[in-house]
Amino acid sequence: MAVGQDLLNVPFPEMVKSMGVGIAEAQYELDLTSLKIARLMAGYAPEDEEEGTASSARPNLVKIGDDSPDGYSLLELGFTPTFYQFVDTLIEVKMSISMATVSESKRSSTTVNASVSGKVGFLSASAKMKVSTVSASFSSKYQYSAEGSSLMRTKLVTVPAPAILEERIRAMLSTESEPE
Repeated sequence: MAVGQDLLNVPFPEMVKSMGVGIAEAQYELDLTSLKIARLMAGYAPEDEEEGTASSARPNLVKIGDDSPDGYSLLELGFTPTFYQFVDTLIEVKMSISMATVSESKRSSTTVNASVSGKVGFLSASAKMKVSTVSASFSSKYQYSAEGSSLMRTKLVTVPAPAILEERIRAMLSTESEPE
C-alpha cells in the first residue's frame, strides 16, 4: 500500500508547471536581452536601467575610413541581433521503491526429570519432579527503500529576428540617415 502512495506523492504536476513557468520567464529575459542588443547594434547607448530612460544619441557607431564621418551602426553594416527560443523540452522521472518484511520466531524448551525417595525409620517418602523451561524470541525486520532521480532537459536554438522588427529598424535608420 505504501509503495502505491509513494508513487502518487511524486509532484509531477508541480514539476511540469515549474518547468513551464521557468522556461517562459527565461524566454522573456532572452527576448529582452536580444532587444537591448538590437538597440546597441543600432548605435544607441544602453538604457539607464535605474531610471528607465533611453538616450536618442548614437554614440556606438563604427567609423570606416573617411567615407563615414558619422559612422555606421552594426545594423547598417548588415549585422542582426540573435534571438533564441526554447524547443524540445523533456521531463524524465525514474523511481524505484521496494519494501520487505521479514518475521522470525524461535522457541526452545528444556525438560528435567528428577525423582527422590527415602526412608527414615518406619516412614518412607518419595517424590517425583518434572521441570520445563521455555525460551521464546521474536524479531521482525522491516526494510524500505525508495530511490528516485529526475532529469529536466531543454534545447535552446537561435531563431532569426522577427521580420517586423527588422522592417521597423530599417525604417528608423533610413529616416535618421536622411539629411535635414
